[in-house]
Amino acid sequence: MRYINELREGQSVIEHYLCKSKQSLKSRAGKTYLSLKLQDKTGMVDAKVWEMTNDIKAFEENEFIKIDATVVTYQNDIQLNVKRIRRSLEGEYDPADYIPCTDKNIEEMYQKLMSYIKTIQNQYIKKLLEEIFYHNDIVSKHLKTHSAAKSIHHSYMGGLLEHTLSVTEICDFVAPRYQFVNRDILIASAMLHDIGKIMELSEFPENDYTDEGQLLGHLMIGSELIRETASHIEGFPKQIENLLKHCMISHHGEYEYGSPKLPKTIEAFILHSADNLDAKTKVIEEMIQNNSNQGSWVGYQKMLQRNIRKSDF
Repeated sequence: MRYINELREGQSVIEHYLCKSKQSLKSRAGKTYLSLKLQDKTGMVDAKVWEMTNDIKAFEENEFIKIDATVVTYQNDIQLNVKRIRRSLEGEYDPADYIPCTDKNIEEMYQKLMSYIKTIQNQYIKKLLEEIFYHNDIVSKHLKTHSAAKSIHHSYMGGLLEHTLSVTEICDFVAPRYQFVNRDILIASAMLHDIGKIMELSEFPENDYTDEGQLLGHLMIGSELIRETASHIEGFPKQIENLLKHCMISHHGEYEYGSPKLPKTIEAFILHSADNLDAKTKVIEEMIQNNSNQGSWVGYQKMLQRNIRKSDF
């Protein structure tokens, strides 16, 4: 198996990959070509089919395909120029080679995240967390294996759990350092902030937006989960529900990033900052990890809009 993170410019590659996306586009000259995103457990790579010959057989998104291609570099990123494609046959590939997974121990992360529930002092908030994490069938079944994103950060099996634990740990570290922080609100919000992604994104190998995800998004889904769960807890204070939902819907921090409200409480602001820190730092970490360039400069990161350098000397 030739994994994507092993590809280097100038290599020829004949291998099976999972086709995550397929677009038929037109060049400036009006010529039709295919733009693909191919995946294995080590990452994704862009691929282009410039010549639509008889060697390009029919295939669809989320199918395993066998390709014959040359590795090139485009704008400092590895890309494949594909000459031949066909659908992979059953038995020619192992699906486990195509599902990216966290390198951390999933059970240890899960137990550590769940241990935060015991530290919550407010009995209403503790009960809410217990109902969602222990008794909600969808959450309890999928939290350990779900991704945190389609492609940006933590976009692998176990990524949601890894990201949620990291954000919760950051919030727990910050909470005692500032006055007026309600730790129960902050920790609960950190644990719940991306819970809607379980319904927003489908399971692997698709890991794509569901209808619910397209129509509502994880902020709305998560907020509704809080409302619905709280409604079944007798006497649940409306003020606590609103504070939790505010942290949920504002944690992207800005209107242009999808938050319908800006953070207006100290807990919401800390949550947004922790989420932003973990997501962007992970993007840089993954870029350095997958870097094939020689030297200190890793390359240009499109989302962060800057060149990234390793701190070696």
